[in-house]
Amino acid sequence: MRRVVVYPDRIAVEAADIPAPGPGEALIRTIVTGVCGSDLHAARGRHPFVPLPYRPGHEVVGVIEAAGSAGQAYPPGQRVIVEPDLPCWACKMCTSGRENLCENLQFFGCGYRQGGMADYFTLAANRLHAVPDELDDQTAALIEPLSTPVHAVRLAGDVAGRAIAVLGAGTIGLFTLAVLRAHGAGRVVTTDPLPAKRERAAALGADVTVDAGTSDVAGQVRRALGGSADIVFDCVAIQSSMDQAITMADKGGTVMVVGVPARDVTVPLPMVQDHQIRIQGSATYLPEDYRESIDLLRRGAVRAADFVTATRPLDRVAEAFELASSGQHVKVLVTVGER
Repeated sequence: MRRVVVYPDRIAVEAADIPAPGPGEALIRTIVTGVCGSDLHAARGRHPFVPLPYRPGHEVVGVIEAAGSAGQAYPPGQRVIVEPDLPCWACKMCTSGRENLCENLQFFGCGYRQGGMADYFTLAANRLHAVPDELDDQTAALIEPLSTPVHAVRLAGDVAGRAIAVLGAGTIGLFTLAVLRAHGAGRVVTTDPLPAKRERAAALGADVTVDAGTSDVAGQVRRALGGSADIVFDCVAIQSSMDQAITMADKGGTVMVVGVPARDVTVPLPMVQDHQIRIQGSATYLPEDYRESIDLLRRGAVRAADFVTATRPLDRVAEAFELASSGQHVKVLVTVGER
C-alpha cells in the first residue's frame, strides 16, 4: 500500500505493508482525509507535540475492510469516521469521562505509528463512528474538524445572545463562527489579516470583520460589539492574538484558546486577576461533540460547499499541503480511494 510520511525536508509517499488488525481493531480502507492546521504546524516543525518524521492524517473517512479477532461493532463495507484521540481508559481523566485529557494520550495521525493518509490503516473499533448515509464523503470529512469548535463552544457555556469575537478566519475560526450561529450567538465580530478570509467570514455570518493587522484591533472589535466581548475565541493562539483577546474580554469576559500555540505566550496576570478574566483552554472533543457535528452537517447548518475549497489525490499530497498553507483555502482534502 501507499503511506505518507512527513520528513523535515519533504513529504513523501512510500510503499508499506498493509497492517493486520489486532484484537478489537478494524482494518479500514481510506476514502478521503483532510489536511489539518496541526498537520501544517507539524510539517514545519512547529507543533509542540508532534516530532518529525510523522505519519499524518487524522480527519479520516474510510470503509471497514476486516475485523480483528475480538469482533467488530461495524460490518465490512460500513463507512466510518475516525475519532483520533487514543486514551488509555484507566487514568483519572478517562474514568471521569474526560478521555480527551487522558494522562497517557496518544493521537492517531499525530505522532502515532499510523496515520490516515494511507491506503489502509488499523484502529481500535471504539475510535470509529458510523457515517450516516445522507452525508457524502466530503461532508463526512468535516465531522472531525468541526467537532473541535463544537467542543470549544460547549465549554464556553451558553452563547445565545452573547457578544462574541472570533480571532482568525481560517478553518477552525470559520467553523467556530458557524457553530456560534447555530447556537444563537448575538453579535459576532471576526478578525483576520487577509481580506479574502474576512470576506468569507462575512459571507458565513460575521456581523463585522476587522483587519487583525491594523493598530487598535481590540478597540475596533469592542466598538463593533458595543462594549467588551463576553467571549473571545482565539483560533490563532500567538502572542498578538492573546494580547488582543484579553483586551477585548476586559472586564469579566472569557478567552477560549482554540488554536494550537506553537510556543509559550505571556499574559498580564494582574489584569487577569483583578478584572476577573477567564482564560479557558479547549482540547479536541468528546463523543457528544461528534454527535453534534454530525447533526449540524445533516441539517445543513454547516455545508461542505462553504468549506471544502480544494482536493488532491494521495500521489499529490505535497501539493495539498502547499495549498493548505497558502492562505487561499479553507479545507483541502486528500482523496485516497473510492467507496
